[in-house]
Amino acid sequence: MKYKLTLAALSVIIITSAKAQVSYGVQAGVNIANWKGDALKSLNNIVDLSNGFITTKSKTGFNIGGYANIPIAQNFSFEPGLQYSQKGYSMQGDLKIDALKFLGTNASAKVESHYIDVPLIAKAEVAKGLSIYAGPQLSYLAKSNLHVDAGILGISLVNQKMDITNNFNRLDISITGGLGYKFNNGFNVKAGYDYGLSKLDKNNNFKAYNRVIELSVGFTF
Repeated sequence: MKYKLTLAALSVIIITSAKAQVSYGVQAGVNIANWKGDALKSLNNIVDLSNGFITTKSKTGFNIGGYANIPIAQNFSFEPGLQYSQKGYSMQGDLKIDALKFLGTNASAKVESHYIDVPLIAKAEVAKGLSIYAGPQLSYLAKSNLHVDAGILGISLVNQKMDITNNFNRLDISITGGLGYKFNNGFNVKAGYDYGLSKLDKNNNFKAYNRVIELSVGFTF
């Protein structure tokens, strides 16, 4: 199913590109990612948590990719893209990890997920240089890792990385939108938000969804 959706999206891009004057660009930036829903329960399925004080935190990552801007009408365009994007979330507190036989009084667990995003957005210029955009986004999970770090008095006693890719659905569908500003020299800045619609857990044991704030700088050729 995910391959058919990706193929359909690429077909739309190719057909539309052939009929319009297309400009291309590259962009890179920072992601501030988190999970919405049963975030604590989701990690509990991977490591055994104690009843200590647990706090969830956003995970910082990065994004990099390219896009095509296809004019549809005056001040309105279709802008598909392709980018690599880091998502996930992190927790900190007293984590009991039975597999490691260790109780960390200062422990953290971080899920780092590596996605390939295909945003398919509509873009409208509302003032000179200033635009708003929104649309669906298809994301493919390439890999997901769990990083566990635990220690006492600032000394790291446990530092382990586990592949947990098979615990999650490969396809993630989201709605993305935000604001952008393009300068006369071709540089642009963008601030957006991805609202995940697909459950992350492959086995439907819990409900958790991706949420990502994206800040990026780009250049249109």
